[in-house]
Amino acid sequence: MKIRKIISVIDESHSEAGRNASPPLRKVAVAAVCRNPRVGAYSDRLDDLIDGSVEVGLKITKLAAELMRPYPIESYGKGAIVGLAGELEHAEAVLITPFGDTMRTSAGGGKAWICHMAKRAAAGSIIDIPFAHKDALTVRSHYDQMTVMLADAPLPDEIAIICCYANRGRLNERLGGHRVEDIIGKDGLR
Repeated sequence: MKIRKIISVIDESHSEAGRNASPPLRKVAVAAVCRNPRVGAYSDRLDDLIDGSVEVGLKITKLAAELMRPYPIESYGKGAIVGLAGELEHAEAVLITPFGDTMRTSAGGGKAWICHMAKRAAAGSIIDIPFAHKDALTVRSHYDQMTVMLADAPLPDEIAIICCYANRGRLNERLGGHRVEDIIGKDGLR
């Protein structure tokens, strides 16, 4: 897939409700804005999008992992916005397992499936990417999100593919449930 541009965002929160965070909560989003090869040509097979997402994924997930330093990656999420001339199915195609595997590799592993959001929208739209712990979906402290806005993307014939990482759970989390220290890490749930 031909990349027009890569956009990176770092959001680092140092306090919440007057309480300092140690460590701060760092969230990183990296988006690759790519030409959509499926615009205007319906096909029963979307292998070119699926296969293309791997090369794009290797590039943006590596960059996202570098932007997370010095913090470890504990949670992740992914998303895609397809331009108005594309189909929602095109956005879903770039987010399935092959792209997810590039995220897991750059994160140093991950047992849990990766939460995602996909939509068809015009340039300048926002998308909320959901987060969950990379090894156990039931870790309630890591349910979070990152809002991403791409000012001039996607154009009608493009797809924006987005990788998000975070180094910890929400600041001041206190809702109980399964905790990080209780992770078993076998099936991605607990």
